[in-house]
Amino acid sequence: MIDAIDRRAARKADRRRAILEVAERSFTERGFANTSMSTIAAELGGSKTTLWTYFPSKEDLFAAVLDSKIAAFQQALDEALIPEGGTAAALTRFGRVVLRKILSRDSMALHRLIVAEVERFPALGETFAARGPDRSRARLARYLEEEMAAGRLRQGDSHLAARQFFALCQSGCYLDRLWRPRMVEAADPDAEVAEAVDIFMRAWGPARA
Repeated sequence: MIDAIDRRAARKADRRRAILEVAERSFTERGFANTSMSTIAAELGGSKTTLWTYFPSKEDLFAAVLDSKIAAFQQALDEALIPEGGTAAALTRFGRVVLRKILSRDSMALHRLIVAEVERFPALGETFAARGPDRSRARLARYLEEEMAAGRLRQGDSHLAARQFFALCQSGCYLDRLWRPRMVEAADPDAEVAEAVDIFMRAWGPARA
């Protein structure tokens, strides 16, 4: 009996993963507006009724696609912010995780999709922001607040500081690659993170006596 339940659960999990893979490809290639539950069901070889048992709407399906992409990323961010090496070392690890993620081909495609669709579908932007950038900035802000309390950073608005650090990390090769998908990858992401950390620590490091 238990084996039968486990097999059903495994089949359901496999089916859910298959749906998310097809949906991600469809959203990326066709855009949100031109993707329908019918087209996804047709690619999967099933019915819309079956698809709806997993995801009640296209919006719910899009949110699930985002969650599937972000879960491992959020764990990597947590692991980057360990105390080892001090504040600058933690920020360097964090920045490298962020930049490698957002420079990946699938992340770039997703960001372009959001920008293209958000005027017609404002909820799309809200869903993405809440599950991605907002959550990542909030995680960094909590860390910065702890560093401020410990005197390793100067006192200030930790959420503002987090925004500034993300902006520094995204100011170079990320913007170049976002708008120029065929550009030659000449920039060094790790070097850009190092520069971002240096500037950030100059602005937010503890005051010297």
